[in-house]
Amino acid sequence: MSRKDTIYLLSGYLSGFCIIVIMLLILAQIIGRLFGFIVPSAEDFSGYALAASTFFGLAYTFREGGHIRVNLLIQRLPETLQTPLEVIVLAMAFILLTFTSYYCTYMVWESYDFEEVTHGYIPIPLWIPQVPLAVGMIAFTLAVLDSLIEAIQGKTPHYKKVEQEEMTLSQPQDSATEPSKGEQ
Repeated sequence: MSRKDTIYLLSGYLSGFCIIVIMLLILAQIIGRLFGFIVPSAEDFSGYALAASTFFGLAYTFREGGHIRVNLLIQRLPETLQTPLEVIVLAMAFILLTFTSYYCTYMVWESYDFEEVTHGYIPIPLWIPQVPLAVGMIAFTLAVLDSLIEAIQGKTPHYKKVEQEEMTLSQPQDSATEPSKGEQ
């Protein structure tokens, strides 16, 4: 496994960890209600964990072909046009994600610089729950850049390989390769 794949896998694990944190917070609230106490700011922390899970999961989901893509137009084009169009779309996505990553990072810096805090029972510095958003966007940007470089080099991007594998698995088997009823 390469370093870049490790980054995407780590991003996916962090996303799953945030879901576990949400589950534990909700479980603590349920148990707390049974024993007559509340978990302060549990809703706030659950919301932060949900946002972190969403943004951490972007790079991993993209790499594994999990994002919804509209392939109807691209699939109908000749093979000679599919790759250049894929490169153009990836380049536009990279530019947009670079812009978004920059401003997410800038938002974290501004929150840190102005010493903003959250509103709730437990005020915490606002930059702390914002960091996963910026890190997730940066990882997503790197995943798109990685796929863009693969496409420019003439290789099949990883997400397309996964999509092709899924298409192969979902197609019915040829009846000539399936055993007959007497062979089973």
